[in-house]
Amino acid sequence: MNRTPHLIIPAILCSVTAFANANTLSDESPIEKITVEASPTANKLPVGTFDSPISNLEYDPRVDLQSRNMAEAQADVTIRGGIFENTGFRVGSATLLDPQSGHYFAEIPIAPQMLSGPDVLTGADNALYGMNSSVGTVSFGWKPIITGGSVSLGTGTNDFNLQSIHAAKNTQLDSLVNYTLGFEGEYSHSQSDGTIDNGDHDFSRASARVQLASEHSQTDLFFGSQDKFFGWPNLYTPFGVNETEDLETRLWMLNHKQNYANDSNFEVSAYYRTHDDHYIYSRENPSAFEAFHKSEVKSLGLSGRHAQSDALAINYSAQFIDDSIESTTLENNFTSRKYYKLSILPEYTIALKNQQLTFRLGAAYDDTNRDDAEVSAIGDITLNTQNSDGTAQTLYLSYAQASQVAGYTAIGGSDSGGLFRSNYNLERETTSNLELGLLLEEQSWQLNSAIFYRKDNNLTDWTFNFDSTSARFANPVDIDTAGVEFLATKHFDTAKLIASYTYLHKSENYGAADIDASFYALNFPDHRLTLGAVYNPTDILEFRIDNEWRTQHKNALRNGNDNALFTQLTLKITPPQLSNLFITLAADNLWDESFEEIPGTPGRGKQYTLSATYSW
Repeated sequence: MNRTPHLIIPAILCSVTAFANANTLSDESPIEKITVEASPTANKLPVGTFDSPISNLEYDPRVDLQSRNMAEAQADVTIRGGIFENTGFRVGSATLLDPQSGHYFAEIPIAPQMLSGPDVLTGADNALYGMNSSVGTVSFGWKPIITGGSVSLGTGTNDFNLQSIHAAKNTQLDSLVNYTLGFEGEYSHSQSDGTIDNGDHDFSRASARVQLASEHSQTDLFFGSQDKFFGWPNLYTPFGVNETEDLETRLWMLNHKQNYANDSNFEVSAYYRTHDDHYIYSRENPSAFEAFHKSEVKSLGLSGRHAQSDALAINYSAQFIDDSIESTTLENNFTSRKYYKLSILPEYTIALKNQQLTFRLGAAYDDTNRDDAEVSAIGDITLNTQNSDGTAQTLYLSYAQASQVAGYTAIGGSDSGGLFRSNYNLERETTSNLELGLLLEEQSWQLNSAIFYRKDNNLTDWTFNFDSTSARFANPVDIDTAGVEFLATKHFDTAKLIASYTYLHKSENYGAADIDASFYALNFPDHRLTLGAVYNPTDILEFRIDNEWRTQHKNALRNGNDNALFTQLTLKITPPQLSNLFITLAADNLWDESFEEIPGTPGRGKQYTLSATYSW
């Protein structure tokens, strides 16, 4: 069996599963394909803290990560010009939800060593597998446990320090033939004074899992705990105040994945998540305004693919979420909700001489106990060509609808005053996405391209009025977004190059005249370029560099330039005299770029680190 190669641009990544059996759920592929490693970034680890599932996404051309302090502190992950609440985070078959705000979707207390991915789902696959995420989903799977481990220590500028340990053990069971039992645990901690004044952080994470696996199944029981304190000027408000957040996230998850019959599989995921947030508006005067939130989420998800024959298969997904929140700032009229989703996407494949033509057409049903239900259409056509020399081409056309409902901060707080003003009239958001994509795979290079057009109706955005004392207002907006994406990966004997270009154009209608600026929906790059490289001149040295250049859409709240250039550079040294030890010198924001990723919120400064890692 051959693993479907990891693809880059989300349009291709999503639609190629029409003929590759949804690679997030199965390791089986019906087509012999070349394998070209096509990682979207050169660097794998962050510079200013320990790694998390969203680390280095700011250099990933598939997404636009808008951070406060740094990505691991407060990460708003957007896809194709959407906003943070349009992006879901999926582990196994379940989307992790935070009812208060999408700002906390990326609070995932799982060590990245335990996860595969991230795979970015858009279009038809997001409509099929996503939950309350109308534009895209960042999807992770559970890796098999492999015996080994590592310990890392780091130091750096701004009084930075890091400690991390990870260990895993996998053993064959005598009592169950062909089954293995694995144990894995991790603890990480970092702290620093921050790259700008009042930008300090103190993070810690502990995670552990037990795994029972065989050739055809894998069961994981996981628990993770994460505590984060960080500060930042103008964290959420543009009033020149030093704000702080103290977050505690706990996650229990049980996941079972099963392959059966021929090219068929299913995955069941259940989780219980709690998230506590203590927000202080002014660290110099905490009593001026502070807020406490405690959210609780229980969920059950199922997804899979059933192959009826070589030509006919059924892709499906279902999820139930039950959430609640205790808050000092909500009006207590909207503090719980139940969500339901069912998606079915039949797939029909016609085998030609050296091609496969695949049709998928289905629908998704979304509902809650508080909002109107919505039925969405999903469909795509994919033509895959396999050449005798192992090269391949994929051409597809897809149309997908999706919907979601607003978070509690947007719809459940005060609608007459306060720092964050809610809107009780927000309705279900709907999205329609049409796209055309082409993937070219050669022996040493890969080119992904896509063009898309998306209509968002009743999208919940946060806006600003210069005459108001409120920091932001929740407002609905209709937006049409057109975009073009290109990404190329080229392999050489001792190097790899990664280059991408993205263009976005938006036209919006808020239906209101008292809006001076948008924090999110109109915070996007008109043009964005990324360039990464990995170079191994010797067995001792490895250089990794990621660059991102953007010209951002003008925003009345943004201070400084609308253009930005970010660079992350890493030198890895593996001394031959010291077995299993490597030393890393790293720099992030090498040019000390001050660009405001969130309008009105100061950008991060530069950070240098030195770390040593011993593995076994």
